[in-house]
Amino acid sequence: MTNHSFPVTKNTNPLLPTFNMDEIAFGKNFTDHMLVADYENGEWKNVVIKPFAPLALDPSSAVLHYGQTIFEGIKAFKNEKGEVVIFRPDQNFIRFNTSAERMQMPAVPEWLFMGGMKQLIQLESGWVPNKPDCSLYIRPFMIATDPFLGVRPSVTYKFMIILGPSGAYFSAPMKIAIEKKYTRATPGGVGFAKNGGNYGASLYPVSLAQKNGYDQVLWTDAIEHKYVEEVGMMNVMFVIDGKVITPSLERGTVLKGVTRNSCIILLRDMGYEVEERNLSVAEIVDAHKKGVFQEVFGVGTAAVVSYISRLADDDYVMDFDVNALKVAPALKKRLNDIRMGNLPDTHHWLEKI
Repeated sequence: MTNHSFPVTKNTNPLLPTFNMDEIAFGKNFTDHMLVADYENGEWKNVVIKPFAPLALDPSSAVLHYGQTIFEGIKAFKNEKGEVVIFRPDQNFIRFNTSAERMQMPAVPEWLFMGGMKQLIQLESGWVPNKPDCSLYIRPFMIATDPFLGVRPSVTYKFMIILGPSGAYFSAPMKIAIEKKYTRATPGGVGFAKNGGNYGASLYPVSLAQKNGYDQVLWTDAIEHKYVEEVGMMNVMFVIDGKVITPSLERGTVLKGVTRNSCIILLRDMGYEVEERNLSVAEIVDAHKKGVFQEVFGVGTAAVVSYISRLADDDYVMDFDVNALKVAPALKKRLNDIRMGNLPDTHHWLEKI
């Protein structure tokens, strides 16, 4: 990767000196600067780091009408030595451009995505929390900016990176309802791409579940509503009879999660057998009735490892004592220990700033 140093306009009224790190939540606070780049005439240009501020967009911009937008979620941490490290950003870079191809958007080069991210984080290193379960959340995204009301790929785009100090995404164990009517993704669709439409379409069924006392839904396949896919915005893992099972990626309807992949590798390091395969609701219910369904948990960048205390298949309710969980807490601890530098980074996942 060719090293680039992008021009910086410093924020003359920074928030950091008076910001209270004890009050951070997920997705509510943002740092003093952001990176912005424009795509015009087939090339990326006008790359700058400048004060965090609202955007000026033409009301006819394609992103506002046709949803041509993608994003990623990455985290940076302070380890026990006080060094700032980013967790596996190279994998997010690859997935970002996979999403871009599916959404007919230009690829973002490594010098811009990785180089810009590292320069921005270095500038904002004082925003990285030094607290348990906290991190600097990194949000690279791209939007279509053509001022044109026609359904076609835009020819102009804006790539940006914003940062925010973040606490835990889910502060309590989740209650999950299995969704058998509404669909998150279909084969041949955009379920594997991290685009805005996937998330917008999820809001209504989730709101219905919340009215019934649940936090999120466990999505099932679009064809038969027979096989489980993702839980909310996360990948999902089940511990059945000592084995860890997670839905396969082969249908293109499940996001290729960086945390998912990391957890699979770590679980195998820990001696667990991990299966990536189709898993039906019927098999889950049967395992519960037999007493061999031991745990279920979500994994993702925002939540990392999120415990699930209840899973409901219509009127059949499966409860889990989160104090008795073994696999999920051990997995979460190992992942955090690697990030914090308490365990060696044998898989070379951390990039120091």
